[in-house]
Amino acid sequence: MDSSKNWREDLYVMVFQSDTKAGRRFDGILLLIILASIVIVMLDSIDTVHKNYADVLAYIEWGFTIIFAIEYGLRLYCSPKPLRYAFSFYGLVDLLAIVPGILALYYADAQYLLIIRIIRMLRIFRVLKLSPYLKQANYLMSALRGSKQKIVVFLVSVCTLVTVFGTLMYVIEGPEHGFTSIPKGIYWAIVTLTTVGFGDIVPKTPLGQVVSSLVMITGYSIIAVPTGIFTAELANAMRGEQLQHDCPVCKKNNHEHGAAFCSRCGNQLFKKLE
Repeated sequence: MDSSKNWREDLYVMVFQSDTKAGRRFDGILLLIILASIVIVMLDSIDTVHKNYADVLAYIEWGFTIIFAIEYGLRLYCSPKPLRYAFSFYGLVDLLAIVPGILALYYADAQYLLIIRIIRMLRIFRVLKLSPYLKQANYLMSALRGSKQKIVVFLVSVCTLVTVFGTLMYVIEGPEHGFTSIPKGIYWAIVTLTTVGFGDIVPKTPLGQVVSSLVMITGYSIIAVPTGIFTAELANAMRGEQLQHDCPVCKKNNHEHGAAFCSRCGNQLFKKLE
């Protein structure tokens, strides 16, 4: 019984603790396997390769699927709380690495969903100890949450704008100039407003060209709006991180923005942000 328990604990150290020698070795090999499986999926999407080596690639892919299934089973087995792992972010990502391989048995095109295994490359942050980068990612997520309502209002406004412009162009140009429906006009408005301009639908009438010019000018003026909103929220998120630091000596908080030393005792407040 003790030997079985010790083996399970050793397995847990190797599978989950990437800060140990065994864990780093295990995760390093796992990352190489993930990369290899992604390369196989990419190669299989090339027609000439698929025609000549479809069966070989299928066997290799099944080998990868079996490896990932065994790894997932080991994680469930040695985890102290299997359900907690199964519904965690990494647990769901690990499961997604297996499901497409099984679906490919019934739906041929499902094999290309295997490319989502690239999400598992997020484990490189744990292997290489890139925690400072994760901290910066938290700033970005905080900024996205803070600007969510403003961006939603902006997107609703843009949707209203392209609907109006698209309908207007349908009325002005008509089916004879390629604007066969209001959705087609909305598609044109989106392409023009974002300054992409595929050129598949072009206004021919003078009035339509005037409206087109207005749409392009409007597009340039609104492109910077979400960037400005997000930048402001990002600055607030980083400022909030600074203001959260209490004085380690006298415990005074709510210092002025940019203050490096405590206004009460003069002690240094925080180290420079990474």
